[in-house]
Amino acid sequence: MMVRNWMQANPTVIPSDTLVSEAKRIISENNLHALPVVDNGKLRGLVTRANLLRMGSFVLRTQNADEFNFFVTRLKVRDIMVRNPATIQADETMEHCLLKGQELGVAQLPVIEKDQVVGVISANEIFQLAAHCLGAWEKRSGVTLAPIKLGPGVLGRIVDVVEAAGAVLQAVYPIGRQDEHAEWGYPEKKVILRFHASEGQDVAAALEAAGFPVLETTEMRHAEPLKPEQEDSGH
Repeated sequence: MMVRNWMQANPTVIPSDTLVSEAKRIISENNLHALPVVDNGKLRGLVTRANLLRMGSFVLRTQNADEFNFFVTRLKVRDIMVRNPATIQADETMEHCLLKGQELGVAQLPVIEKDQVVGVISANEIFQLAAHCLGAWEKRSGVTLAPIKLGPGVLGRIVDVVEAAGAVLQAVYPIGRQDEHAEWGYPEKKVILRFHASEGQDVAAALEAAGFPVLETTEMRHAEPLKPEQEDSGH
């Protein structure tokens, strides 16, 4: 999965001489998480929603007319922006993007291609990616297996068990870090399974019987229609 396919493309950018009050308005009205600061086509900094909201709240709490006037009419983005922010290349993988964000402790990364800002990756895009992977919008059932050693053929046997139980398998996700003390190539990981099945518990039982301990099961069902009295009451 490449960053360019998940980023917020063609992001709103602002010059460094933009008033902070104007940047706050742009972020609020457009429900943005960050604004790259660009001068003459070059990334100079980053302004985040959280920083602007904190600054605005501080000015309001002081109840100082001079400070409020300075904030509204004189304070520029270049005075408060994060200079030389961390970035990610458009042709990097989302895996690398996630690791970089975690290592640096940042929730927004401008996306660069040929020295130009072409997008932004924020926590919002990460949540969307996770939702797609877990089938949040598809009403899938799920099973999470206890950590198992993923030697040759193990995932294949799991898949065979799930499909033999009558499920239509949609996704398999081994989750966990590489164990430094484990034999190379055979880490112990939890395995998350997402599938369509009339009874997810039947799939879980089949996996248990095959020697794959189940940590949890998830039954995804469509919401039941409202009863007539509920519709009339507006609840």
